Amino acid sequence: MATYTHGHHESVLRSHNTRTIANSAEYLRPHLAPATRLLDVGAGPGSITADFATVVGRVTATEIDESALALSQNLIADRGLTNVDFSIEDVHALSFADDSFDVVHTHQVLQHVGDPVQALREMRRVTVPGGIVAARDADYAGFIWFPALPELDEWLRLYREAARANGGEPDAGRRLLSWARAAGFDDVTATASTWCYATPEERAWWGGMWADRILESALARQLVDSGLAGRSELQSISDAWKRWADAGDGWYLVPHGEIIARA
Repeated sequence: MATYTHGHHESVLRSHNTRTIANSAEYLRPHLAPATRLLDVGAGPGSITADFATVVGRVTATEIDESALALSQNLIADRGLTNVDFSIEDVHALSFADDSFDVVHTHQVLQHVGDPVQALREMRRVTVPGGIVAARDADYAGFIWFPALPELDEWLRLYREAARANGGEPDAGRRLLSWARAAGFDDVTATASTWCYATPEERAWWGGMWADRILESALARQLVDSGLAGRSELQSISDAWKRWADAGDGWYLVPHGEIIARA
């Protein structure tokens, strides 16, 4: 088992709560139908899960423990959705029977698990023959931005080191096709999409979120406790995020790998 690098601090959920089908799972939309039974592995705060529930027949949302699962349960209840089930699961050994779902989806999860190939094998097992396993993950080594700020280079180095120390793979996006092949999928379509932050409003949101996150999230605690960085260094990185957000020509690109794998 790997350790989830981000944690669930408000600064993390500020980002995760904005995710929807449109900005995070559009590649999967053509495979969704009113009768679809969908498993959402690692639902997080449930914003994509809730979107799925408006277009498919039934959604089952999973998380690794009760506190994480409660995030999506609360959102689904707030929205009054009644076609969502919940289950605490380890993606390496799902409790569901073979051939239980038409679509199995996971977003920004495989980068955090100890054995992504085994996770994909399990997702394949619970998918009906001819069904879809869909995964999307960021690729941190591919992040690019302007203007160049050395503190953000250091932020990226520290994040990738911490994620790997936790047993994850921060550059997962480029590996999804390889992992799917290793998991036994023969029919895989690999694509890519991006998030781009370039308007003043987008820069303020993205830069402000990371300025807080590097000081207050589980990542910050891990960096300090492990001796990888001190509080003063994290403060310098936070200040750099704010400078980037204030730059009139600031631009940031987050690349993602995606796969549609047919069971």
